[in-house]
Amino acid sequence: MASTRNPSTSKTPSAVDGMQTFKWEGVNRNGVKIKGETQAANANWLRATLRRQGINPGRIVKKPKPLFKPAIKPADIAHFARQMTTMMRSGVPMVQSLQMVGGGGDNLAMHDLIKKVIQGIESGESFGTALSKHPQYFDRLFVNLVKAGEQAGTLETMLDKVATYKEKTEALKSKIKKAVMYPVIVIVAAVVVSSIMLIWVIPQFKEVFSSFGADLPAFTLMVIAMSEWLQAYWWIPLAAMAMGGFAFKTALKRSTKFQRIVDRMILKIPIIGNIINLSSIARFCRTLSTMFSAGVPLVESMDSVAGSTGNSLYYDATMRMKADTAQGLQLNVAMQTTQIFPNMVVQMTRIGEESGRLEEMLAKSADYYEEQVDDLVDTLAKQIEPLIMAVLGVVVGGLVVAMYLPIFKLGAVV
Repeated sequence: MASTRNPSTSKTPSAVDGMQTFKWEGVNRNGVKIKGETQAANANWLRATLRRQGINPGRIVKKPKPLFKPAIKPADIAHFARQMTTMMRSGVPMVQSLQMVGGGGDNLAMHDLIKKVIQGIESGESFGTALSKHPQYFDRLFVNLVKAGEQAGTLETMLDKVATYKEKTEALKSKIKKAVMYPVIVIVAAVVVSSIMLIWVIPQFKEVFSSFGADLPAFTLMVIAMSEWLQAYWWIPLAAMAMGGFAFKTALKRSTKFQRIVDRMILKIPIIGNIINLSSIARFCRTLSTMFSAGVPLVESMDSVAGSTGNSLYYDATMRMKADTAQGLQLNVAMQTTQIFPNMVVQMTRIGEESGRLEEMLAKSADYYEEQVDDLVDTLAKQIEPLIMAVLGVVVGGLVVAMYLPIFKLGAVV
């Protein structure tokens, strides 16, 4: 059976509010059975639309709405910017572009967000102003670029820059998450395997050892004691981890000083710290390049740039640079005084300022450091595999040895 989706996007109703998703089945002119999902105002409207397209509709049912709306992720905002760029470059009016973008996809939360943006525009607000009412989804950089594009008559170009920036930023975040996940996998695997052995496997050996009537090795006695404690008080480590995680998250959110301490420690972790460091530099360069391309003044750009770095050390350094440049200091000199940026970035910035191609130089720097992050993540992936095997081997092997030591001792006596 053939399948298709949204057979008619050019004749959708003018309002997103009345749209519903329908599942349908039918037969085309060639007698082939097809099915799909389509946004429509009602079943009768969809049935007429399918007939105009040469499809004899059969079963049409409303798609049930999920119990919970999925969250809007940064990747959804990047996809929204790219879709709007494509639609507006094709000459589709803004409101109609928003209606068509909002009518597609399965994220109901995104649909509702676009509805609110449309309502703002229809009430007389500009696109940038309508977006600025939702700062949790559209950050200052996004809004500033859109407003700059509206004022200069280059909205399509600015939306393209926003989409490219968001896509590259999300790709970089994905690489960082990939790098951080490897150590977490090692720790979780070791804890799970050890817990299984201590709770279910070791007690079986204990029953066997009780019939020996001989003294057990100290290592074996220690492991048995750990097993007995974990069986009796298994809830203590779980509660400790939950409370520790909650306390850490709360302190990280409420204490700026604690956040700075954590950020400094993260940058000192082998390999992972280097990945975080390079990614912060890459995001600094990418954001500043994007802001310059939109014609946003340097001092005004620094707030958005500082927030994009993802590390409090670079945030503080960027804010110091903002104060220095506001007093007339060149960007490369202000950058050098922070003593946190690599010499390459400083030199590229200086060349960009002297040649009037700062946007291009910063973009090249961002590309370079993003490639460095990619290479380090691949290196980490290769190095972590033997590390996982080594950690699991030591943990599991240690428990196995502890259980077989009495057997070896008994064999030696016999």
